[in-house]
Amino acid sequence: MRQTVARRAVVTAAALGLVLATAPAAAQATTAKPNTNRPVRVTLTVQGPEGQLFKGKITTKGHEVTTATGGTHTCDGTNGGANPTAVPTPTAALDDAARRNYFDWDGTWYASFDDFSVDTIKQVNGGGSAYWSISVNGTPTPVGGCQFKLNAGDQVAFTWTAF
Repeated sequence: MRQTVARRAVVTAAALGLVLATAPAAAQATTAKPNTNRPVRVTLTVQGPEGQLFKGKITTKGHEVTTATGGTHTCDGTNGGANPTAVPTPTAALDDAARRNYFDWDGTWYASFDDFSVDTIKQVNGGGSAYWSISVNGTPTPVGGCQFKLNAGDQVAFTWTAF
């Protein structure tokens, strides 16, 4: 009888140990990651060589972007390992503004940078003498437009800039 009780105690302890050992892992598996790619509202300005081409408030979040030259690629801040999870980005904001306001833009995809180079906005091409620079809150972005994280209220500018 003592052996039976002792065996039950060992089996019960082992079962509890198993439950306790797996409970934290199960709890971790069901813990949701925070949604870092919530839509944000930003002000987007596109400044060409002859003046302003677009200015407006845009609600955006990171998403796949398709251009005629570059094809379809992710543009959600995870590009190049810049952010651990998806976030809103300047190029995604430009893409949303273009779709909602019926203007075009184009960009070349550079796999080595895991990002687009914006080449043309509203038929204005940088060509060999200029490029489209990206700034947020008046500061040039230190990374590409698919890598930089936007926050609500940011001032995003794509500016035609001569070399």
